[in-house]
Amino acid sequence: MSLIATLARLEAVSTGRAQPAATVRHRHLSDGPLVFVPLTTAGEAGAPLGALVGTDRDTPRLLVVPQPRDRDLRFAFLAELAGVVLPYIDSYARDVEAAERTETDPETGKRVKVEVELCADAPQLIVPSRAGLDYVRLLGRSMRFRRTAEQDPEAPHPAPPHVPLLGRWLTHYGERARVPGSSLLVALTDLLSRHWATGQSGLEDQHLGALLAWIDTPPATVPGQRDPGGAGRGTGAEAARRAELARDAEGQLLCPPAGPATDPAFDNGLLAPAIERYDRARTALASAEDALEADDRLAALTDAEQRIRDLVASRTRPTWDAVWRGLDLLRGLPEGGHVEERWTRDRWSFTGHRDRVLAGEPPQPRRDDAVTAANKLATREREQARLEAQEALDDPLVMAERRLAGEAFAGEVVDVVMAYSEGKRPSPRPLVTVRTDDRPHLAERAKVYRSLGGRPQAAEFAGHAGDPEEGLLVLRIVDKMGRGKEPEAGSVPEKGDAVCFTLFEHEQRGGAKLPDPEETPWTHGGPPGEAVPEAPDAVTGEDLL
Repeated sequence: MSLIATLARLEAVSTGRAQPAATVRHRHLSDGPLVFVPLTTAGEAGAPLGALVGTDRDTPRLLVVPQPRDRDLRFAFLAELAGVVLPYIDSYARDVEAAERTETDPETGKRVKVEVELCADAPQLIVPSRAGLDYVRLLGRSMRFRRTAEQDPEAPHPAPPHVPLLGRWLTHYGERARVPGSSLLVALTDLLSRHWATGQSGLEDQHLGALLAWIDTPPATVPGQRDPGGAGRGTGAEAARRAELARDAEGQLLCPPAGPATDPAFDNGLLAPAIERYDRARTALASAEDALEADDRLAALTDAEQRIRDLVASRTRPTWDAVWRGLDLLRGLPEGGHVEERWTRDRWSFTGHRDRVLAGEPPQPRRDDAVTAANKLATREREQARLEAQEALDDPLVMAERRLAGEAFAGEVVDVVMAYSEGKRPSPRPLVTVRTDDRPHLAERAKVYRSLGGRPQAAEFAGHAGDPEEGLLVLRIVDKMGRGKEPEAGSVPEKGDAVCFTLFEHEQRGGAKLPDPEETPWTHGGPPGEAVPEAPDAVTGEDLL
């Protein structure tokens, strides 16, 4: 944790309010995101109990599994979920625009630009907390290899149509969520904690109710719980404590956790008796001897199922409302300058997976080969460095953190001396003297960068002007000045200009090219004598949109 982040948390503890950790919003928010609030059964990983899902905050779709141990009911739940999510995804897959992409010509080996389709927008999924991201990945892994009745008529538990397709999409979204800066699938707690610093730990920030209590503290409910600037509101710590621990007369949490796990008191006191009642009603219906008795027992079964639906709704609706409340807070921040660029890369990712599905390619493998895994790791490392640089360029508060760490400096230009490089064709190399109060970690001839018209301009550290304690840094500008003998207008700072230089690069370079999978060394699973990878299930017509 940086010094500024630590100070922000201390300030939050002191004032009883979350403190801004950013001045702009660093992630894209869709106009109509799909919110998914899942709930799972205790004691069995991935067993769905229910969910609220939809794009309308006032009319969510409630999905419930009245008996989570019943495979048929689980598949019915997944089929319902596919019926909501896939049309939402399909609505974005049809609207495309022309875009250029650089590809390698297979004949010449040169990089050429080709015109391809790019989806004009991409569907965005929002889950309450980081545990929701793990659950989406788990659902995708458990669904994309399911056999349908068309694929295997003798399968004991065939999956409904389109369930494998939903698994492929959830797997893609789960993998994309691991790429820093991606906004296809995001956890609201991560978004909020990126933009506000609270007076609690990062683990406690994963409780959506407690996190919102710090950011948008509700009125105090106990007399005397006031703070000097709170206008009658309790402190964030008090509100967070109520959100985590407050219970009603039945011993149930007033603010259920953001899921997908449930509270043990809810499981033992309300859910377990309701499921037992449902099981008894279903057994009674199966043993009915005449139509009149069957009608009565069907009514009892419907009653028991409705009780479970009401319980699931009571646990998910508070979190559903909290998600939309958090989105309202985030929309109040202006969008950062590089957010749209990162969203465009998300659109490319969505378009690429859409094309793979339409082309009939098989589902994602259970395990990546060595080259694919290395490419994924390199992409995440590159995107993490790019994200950190872009956030600093977009946000002066983030840049202040980098300046404090000695990774950037800001100041005023006090002198500009024109100089030229040596050689047959001398190029302009102006010397710019900057006065700064920052203490950057500059080595001899170290490269520094500033943003010039959205592009990085490089300079070299040429030394100090006078006593180093005076903070006068001499920089030699080395590029982005045009090709003439004289620098282009505006390409060189002028005396009196305020400038900000960074020691980190603004654009990340690509790494070394990896070998093709068939040329991978045997030490990494390649030839000779490589093991044959496990083949994925065949694709059927049901896997297509």
